[in-house]
Amino acid sequence: MSGRTLPTLTIDEVESHNSAKSCYVTVGRNVYDVTDFLDSHPGGADLVLDWAGKDIGAILKDEASHTHSEAAYEVLDESLVGYLASGNGAAANGTTKDGENGTEQQWVHPRTGMSCEEDLSKDTDYNADYKTHKFLDLNKPLFMQIWNGGFSKEFYLDQVHRPRHYKGGESAPLFGNFLEPLSKTPWWLIPLVWWPPISYGVSVAFQGFGSVAPVAGYFGFGLAFWTLIDYLPDNRVGITAHFLLHGIHHYLPMDRYRLVMPPTLFVVLAAPFWKFAHAILFYNWYAATAAFCGGVFGYTLYDMTHYFLHHQNLPAYYKELKKYHLAHHFLDYENGFGVTSAFWDKIFGTELVYNPKTN
Repeated sequence: MSGRTLPTLTIDEVESHNSAKSCYVTVGRNVYDVTDFLDSHPGGADLVLDWAGKDIGAILKDEASHTHSEAAYEVLDESLVGYLASGNGAAANGTTKDGENGTEQQWVHPRTGMSCEEDLSKDTDYNADYKTHKFLDLNKPLFMQIWNGGFSKEFYLDQVHRPRHYKGGESAPLFGNFLEPLSKTPWWLIPLVWWPPISYGVSVAFQGFGSVAPVAGYFGFGLAFWTLIDYLPDNRVGITAHFLLHGIHHYLPMDRYRLVMPPTLFVVLAAPFWKFAHAILFYNWYAATAAFCGGVFGYTLYDMTHYFLHHQNLPAYYKELKKYHLAHHFLDYENGFGVTSAFWDKIFGTELVYNPKTN
């Protein structure tokens, strides 16, 4: 199985699956559900049940028992349902000991199913992922699955923050129809579309003030004010909106065409932002226009920086920032929100502290 978007289980949880109704076995840290295979085992179901909830690494290689064919290993590969959690033989350096031969294996984070940033680019096994998590089937367009899924907020947030990777780095189908091209956005389209109207808006504001200083001040205010506060209602509208605006990036973090916001979507959001700016700075139309332009410019910088952190080779400072941001995806999505810097994470107590050598 190529994807690693699977849960971690404790030894007690694995050992509880020890009957014909639910039979788990392990090989090292890998956990397999072989319930459907019991009746097909050449030696009979009882032989497998003798090892239910246990590590079968040794018996698989025991020629005195019987030689297991490649088909046996293929069955296991198709039955992978998770990994033993850290603490079940975990080593101090973030790896774990393989129960079969004592070799070290990487620890897998229980919330994301991943151990390092390289896992973000490993292709997901679509069928096994859907069978295990019952969330979205990557074989089908995603939009209607989200809309009709009936997911609770808690379940949705847990699943959308378990990263998947579409085969070969391609974009997963979102709509599956003529709307599909509108959902894909190359990074360079952001400055191409938005910087000309931003420049025009700044020139209009300058005409109103007649000097650079106040325009620069209000523009800087809008730039600093650029932020989005997520509020996610527990209903299909809120969940679908979150998925389109940001959730799809956490679900498929290495999809380069679903990272920056499509202009068609931002146009819809721009209207309430325009009204908000003029409501805050109601006393001067030109001040509100300059602030709005600063906010939109801040958004473009955010979007492009975000893209570069995922997909470009960067100077030393940005490489550290890239590690910090990717850890937000594979390690802890509730901390490490900073994209252009970790400044606000330090202010608000959401700084993500991790050791890239052990995580």
